[in-house]
Amino acid sequence: MPLTYADREDLEVPVSAAHARARKIKPQYSEGDLVRVAGARNQSEAELIQGLLLEEGVPSMLRRSRGFDVPDMLAAGPRDVMVPASGAAAARDVLLQAELITDRPPVRVVERPARLLLGLCAVVALVALIAWLGTDVLV
Repeated sequence: MPLTYADREDLEVPVSAAHARARKIKPQYSEGDLVRVAGARNQSEAELIQGLLLEEGVPSMLRRSRGFDVPDMLAAGPRDVMVPASGAAAARDVLLQAELITDRPPVRVVERPARLLLGLCAVVALVALIAWLGTDVLV
């Protein structure tokens, strides 16, 4: 028995873009919550990053960065490139090789803003006290 499709006419139908994209994705990189791996200045740059990740089998999606979700901007404005948590390490390696991100540690976010506010208030009070005492001495 030959391993051919006899009398099938749908074999010549081109594969859709979505089907071709889905075939490139590696299943082990498609699990977990979405995490941000890169930022882009506009949609075309974000799609370039998305294409690089897809060539390595890492699925990704784009979203507008916070504060820039204005429909009137169309393709302008920054975008975040999001990947599933299982593909984050592979995506980071791809972006490091392409020199789209650096190896420096991420910016540290203040975990206790109340403590920071208290410290700033103490510094302002100290400066005000010194200024007040300095004007008393000069009089």
